[in-house]
Amino acid sequence: MRVLIVEDEPLLGSAVRDRVRQVGHAADWFTTLEEARAALEVAIYDILLLDLGLPDGSGRQLLKAVRRSGSTMAILIMTAQDQISDRIAGLSEGADDYVVKPFDLGELIARIEAVARRYAPLPGPCVRIGAVEIDLSRQSLRRDDNEIELTAREWAVIELLARRPGAICSRERMEEALYGFGEEIESNAIEVFISRVRKKTGPGLIHTVRGRGYRLAGSGQS
Repeated sequence: MRVLIVEDEPLLGSAVRDRVRQVGHAADWFTTLEEARAALEVAIYDILLLDLGLPDGSGRQLLKAVRRSGSTMAILIMTAQDQISDRIAGLSEGADDYVVKPFDLGELIARIEAVARRYAPLPGPCVRIGAVEIDLSRQSLRRDDNEIELTAREWAVIELLARRPGAICSRERMEEALYGFGEEIESNAIEVFISRVRKKTGPGLIHTVRGRGYRLAGSGQS
């Protein structure tokens, strides 16, 4: 997933960005409403993590604008303990959930995954392709009942494909999901990740659809 973080506290904002990236998602962090609006004009995000008290206005302004635009992006509010009225207003204006500062980063990641599931329900508890079992809820991959260790971005590649079995995922979509603004992307980065996953899982799991992208084996025509 690609996550937009809008938070003006430097230590918190950088910590959230780093943790989101650590678990395999792309993350962009900005400190003002103006920067966030500009980012939304040029990139497609799956989740917005939104502070309410920003230097150039209330995060609720951005929340309302996003919902008026018809966007179905998941929105999670990050708010101080004493902002109960703002939390209530945010939820009524279209936010999906909130976390109260100070919060545990592990809890934040769990809430991100929870709201993501509401917008993109898992195709099933597990996706099975031959001897390979992909468990999206537990973020694990097994072949012949043996656990296969994947890096965060290798798992992100598998998850992108497994959440839409049979659908083709383009190289550009993978780059958007794996990298945020400012992150250096090698020209063959996606091909490298695909190659690494194939070495770990065997060559038959991911098919290349020439000129279009990649899909999981077992459906459609390669």
